[in-house]
Amino acid sequence: MAEDSSSVKPEGDAAAGQGGNEHFNIKVTDNNNEVFFRIRKTTALKKLMDTFCDRQGKSRASVRFLFDGERVNETDTPDGLGMQDGDILEVVQEQVGGAF
Repeated sequence: MAEDSSSVKPEGDAAAGQGGNEHFNIKVTDNNNEVFFRIRKTTALKKLMDTFCDRQGKSRASVRFLFDGERVNETDTPDGLGMQDGDILEVVQEQVGGAF
């Protein structure tokens, strides 16, 4: 199992010392690979999603990110989702289909 540790840094790092912008760790896993990200609670998760897909060679459109079984949108933030240090985002393959 491959492990990687990354830091997703949003623009405007001067705000790092301000309240509400503290960093914490999130583990992203697709059951084959685990990547650890250090991210601010107020950063949109789009950067994290794009970075994970780039490193794993996956198409962003072919996977979905889940937190506690609920789909995560690119505009969601860890703070908005109520995430805590050490929480896990799961990556699953997009499934297309329907009922007969």
